[in-house]
Amino acid sequence: MKKSIHTEQAPRAIGPYSQAIVAGGFVFCSGQMPLDPVTMKAPDSLAGQARQALENLKAVALAAGCTLDDAVRVGLFLSSMDDFAEVNKIYEEYFTQKPARTTVEVSRLPRDVRLEIDCILFKES
Repeated sequence: MKKSIHTEQAPRAIGPYSQAIVAGGFVFCSGQMPLDPVTMKAPDSLAGQARQALENLKAVALAAGCTLDDAVRVGLFLSSMDDFAEVNKIYEEYFTQKPARTTVEVSRLPRDVRLEIDCILFKES
């Protein structure tokens, strides 16, 4: 059985997808960009964008009945690997359990933001 997750505490989807899907004991969170849920605009600074994307991911996790401590895998997409160290410092504040992670540099992200973060959570029954 699958269930779609939606929260007003994270930006609305900018395409034909759900913020997250619960399937079995897992929650598959779509990539969260650093958009403010109300204004749909991104902060200018890299730190601001990292925090906003992580707050959005946290809100989606909460809407699914989880926390970021339930993350088993994270995908981090950066527009520049030069941002790796700064984003890691902020990332560590949100992911204290150290889930598995992939980090890749991409040529471009929607709305020309500097990063996007997705994750898979495991929801205990």
